[in-house]
Amino acid sequence: MNDSQKRQMTNKHPRRNRKSFGIFLFCLFLGVFILIVGRFSYISIGKKVQNVNLSTSAQKLYTANETLKARRGTIYDANGQAIAEDTSVYSLYVVLDKRQKSVDGQKLYVTNKEKVADVLAKYLPISRKKALATLNPSSGHPFQVEFGTAGQNISLTTKQKIQAKHLSGVNFIQQESRLYPNGVFASHLIGLAQAQTNKAGQTTLTGSMGLEQAFNKELTGTNGSQKIKKDMYGYQLPGTKQKAKKAKNGDNVYTTLDTRLQTLLETEMSQVQGQVKANSMNAVLMNAKTGAILAATQRPTFNATTKKGLDKVWRNTLVQDAYEPGSTMKIFTLASSIDSGNYNGNATYQSGKYTIGNQVVPDWNTAGWGTITYNKGFAVSSNVAMAHLEQQMGHKTWKKYIDRFHFLKSTKSGLPGELTGSIAFQRPIEQADTAFGQGIQVTVFQMMQALSAVSNDGKMMKPYVISKVVDPNTNKTVKAYGPQAVSNPISASTAKSVRKHMEDVVYKKYGIGADYKMSGERVAVKTGTAQVSSGKSGYLSGDDNYLYSVAAMVPASHPKYVMYITMKQPHLGSKTATQLLASIMKPVMARALQEDTETTNAKENKMPSVTGQSVASATQALTKAGATVTTLGTGQKVQKQSVTAGTTLYRDQRVFIKTGGTVALPSLTGWSKGDVVKLAQIEGLKLNVTGDGYVTKQSIKAGTTVGSGATLAVTLRQNK
Repeated sequence: MNDSQKRQMTNKHPRRNRKSFGIFLFCLFLGVFILIVGRFSYISIGKKVQNVNLSTSAQKLYTANETLKARRGTIYDANGQAIAEDTSVYSLYVVLDKRQKSVDGQKLYVTNKEKVADVLAKYLPISRKKALATLNPSSGHPFQVEFGTAGQNISLTTKQKIQAKHLSGVNFIQQESRLYPNGVFASHLIGLAQAQTNKAGQTTLTGSMGLEQAFNKELTGTNGSQKIKKDMYGYQLPGTKQKAKKAKNGDNVYTTLDTRLQTLLETEMSQVQGQVKANSMNAVLMNAKTGAILAATQRPTFNATTKKGLDKVWRNTLVQDAYEPGSTMKIFTLASSIDSGNYNGNATYQSGKYTIGNQVVPDWNTAGWGTITYNKGFAVSSNVAMAHLEQQMGHKTWKKYIDRFHFLKSTKSGLPGELTGSIAFQRPIEQADTAFGQGIQVTVFQMMQALSAVSNDGKMMKPYVISKVVDPNTNKTVKAYGPQAVSNPISASTAKSVRKHMEDVVYKKYGIGADYKMSGERVAVKTGTAQVSSGKSGYLSGDDNYLYSVAAMVPASHPKYVMYITMKQPHLGSKTATQLLASIMKPVMARALQEDTETTNAKENKMPSVTGQSVASATQALTKAGATVTTLGTGQKVQKQSVTAGTTLYRDQRVFIKTGGTVALPSLTGWSKGDVVKLAQIEGLKLNVTGDGYVTKQSIKAGTTVGSGATLAVTLRQNK
């Protein structure tokens, strides 16, 4: 069969062939369709592809976890005023990339660099020229630019002012920050909390010194979270917040510090430090009966808000510096001699110098005072007298009392880095040296603890600065602190006898502490002068290389307050160390006694709840409770009160009540720094403060209507 015949036979059934091919295609498409439907059915029912759950993946893609930030706990003074609290600051950046547009086409990049530069120069510490240079980088095509320190730590008020200009491309990032409203205020003791970023990129405030560090665990809260739904562009869908886990705010810490006494102490210390430029200074005021620290500071110090001065010293020198105390140690030598039955105050000795082996103990007055009694020897601060007393009671007895006063041991203050001190006590000359404060190193807190035994009739109290820790979520006290007796190193009669000898330092005509006399009260005092160690085997020479100190108890017969001040390596000039230390001690002690009288004469009052009441009835209730009332606004009813109901009010404490409407600035004359800061916080004012103490001038006239963002400058001066 030839090819032509074959073709003829093949083409005999063309319709049947097409039909068969059609059936084949139909079956093929039907099979593919069944396969696709089956696959989609499997996915829709099982919701998995290659063991990946599509529902879960979609949820992850369009659901985001939003962190609910917990507030760090607030640190309060003894009267419930905040001395460290959370706030927010902002950093600024400007987007340059012209591809950045919103879903609806709105430009999200900077469109008017000239205007942005003008606004930033007005509200930030940056020049227009520098702002423009940053907005026009000379190389590369950065997505965004920042403005260094000028664009960081921006307040909410400043942020709002910039945002009011409606500048495209200008964005802000909120950051946690810590507000210390009183500036220089027991700064090393309160400490510092600063933002730190962990590996997950989360930023939290962490304590880095002082109470902020010691109580970091309690102050730090627990963040919460909530899920939110997003669209395909990443924007949150309205009304889709769900499954919220509430944040737990950190505990609040209440200190024993008295803001009024602390502020006065800071002022007096600054005035003296400004005159003598001492290498270091410390001052502590303590309740003589309980051990509660009412005020404490050091120099150099720093402003916790601005961080100015922070580079000078990081140590809390109240517990982290050990030093030779010098003649204030003689308080404990005398107490040990009396308590051990070895003291005969009317016995005499030859002053000037005393030889022990081949070593000589000299008096600070090397010529001496001739043959004098031990009673006089203490009043004139004779080293020779103390060396004799140590020899008479024996070094073992003396060391026993050193241990009983808990020197060379931690006071367990809870503050970071507390030292225990040291002693050189092998040779007889070393043992004698410790009797007048050389060869033994102590801390300020150890001295305060030991002094409490003398002020408190033999019962030694632990110095403490925290009164309680409170959970703000439940208002329950989590941990309470209070007076804690450590031991009884000496008898009550010994303590009273030592105080009488300390009075002689001030009131005997030969005593060397006459500068510490106070009007209306007798004072028990012991002064101190110690050579400063060279750090090797000897002492530095020269008139400026001394550590001067004073321990004072008022009133002498039944002390309510103990104050201890040290001043290391000052440049004295025309004033004596005694005069300078007295200029710190006397006004602070006088103010403390005044407050004590006011507290004794006034009953303790609690802050009432006045929210919702009329202004007239609220004012009446608050005045009855002993508060000073300041009304903010023109409304008829109280919308908010500045002090929480149930808080103990001190006499004449200022309480703000907000009523809504416009706010007229009150006369601030005589206001404390803390009250002005509180007003500025409540009304959102930008505050500039000059000086310390009480307001004498204000930049905005009383009666002027003020709004958030207004700048208020005040001048403060300390009243004596």
